[in-house]
Amino acid sequence: MDEQTEPTTGTGAEAGPGTGRGAERAPGRSGVTNHGPGTAGTATQTAPRTGAREQTDRRSDVGRSRAGKFFGDTWAVFTREILLVLRDPFTLIFSLLQPLIFLALFGPLLTGAVGGGMGGPGGSTAATLQWFVPGVIVMISLFGTSMTGSNLLYEMMTGSYERVLATPLDRSAILVGRALKEFAPLVVQGLLIAVVCIPFGFTFYPLHALAGLALLGLFGVGVGALSCALALAAKNREWLFWGVQQSLLFPLLILSGMMLPLEAGPSWMQTASKFNPLTYMVDAERALFGGTFASTEVLWGVVAAAVTCAVGLFVGIRRTRKSV
Repeated sequence: MDEQTEPTTGTGAEAGPGTGRGAERAPGRSGVTNHGPGTAGTATQTAPRTGAREQTDRRSDVGRSRAGKFFGDTWAVFTREILLVLRDPFTLIFSLLQPLIFLALFGPLLTGAVGGGMGGPGGSTAATLQWFVPGVIVMISLFGTSMTGSNLLYEMMTGSYERVLATPLDRSAILVGRALKEFAPLVVQGLLIAVVCIPFGFTFYPLHALAGLALLGLFGVGVGALSCALALAAKNREWLFWGVQQSLLFPLLILSGMMLPLEAGPSWMQTASKFNPLTYMVDAERALFGGTFASTEVLWGVVAAAVTCAVGLFVGIRRTRKSV
């Protein structure tokens, strides 16, 4: 019994050294633990540098994210809106054919009238088209972008606009995306009109035409934003939107010399046209589609487009924020 007890005691004694060995391992473990604080200390020492680096990255991200967020949100709004147009091919085809019909019916009348001594570009069909086609492109651009608010009115009636505002989309991106959606089909229309008129004597300059369409896009963003602002102001009163839009649209068209030369009109019309930004856009488009970059008409057209875009976005964004 004692011998059996002794091994047990020995085992217990061995357990003691085992415990001692465990205690010997403890420094190793404590060394790991001590290494942990060392690591924590290292992390503590590197934390300020990491934090500074993160702050620098965040600052750079903020600088990039503002522009990146704007373009990303604009693309998202544009894609959402343009898909609705592509899913309705009848409207798209009709919108492409309408300016061609207008040009085919109005062009011969303009050739005879302007060529008869009204101070226009001349009596030949080629000269008339060179003068009239840019005006038609500006006209369809103005019609399209000024109608941006009508779609917004429908969305406010159905409640989908409030759901768009609930998203983290940039307010300016909403306006720009909607305006570009209205302008995108007009680019195709403008190019189609120019190409169709080539067999009838129209001289087509591709680079100048693309520059003219880009200038119209800048102008169209401002007009589209103003149209959205008008729709927000006329919420639940559609008659107010259509009344203001129609009352402003046709005087601007006539006073821009878009359809008939203003040189044949009275002096008060010529004076009033100088306060019409559309006049400078029409002159710039005629210069660009005529193959000229370096001209005062193009410069004033850029100024008119930039001012219209800036004013439109300012008014539109301010009105959008008030409507939230």
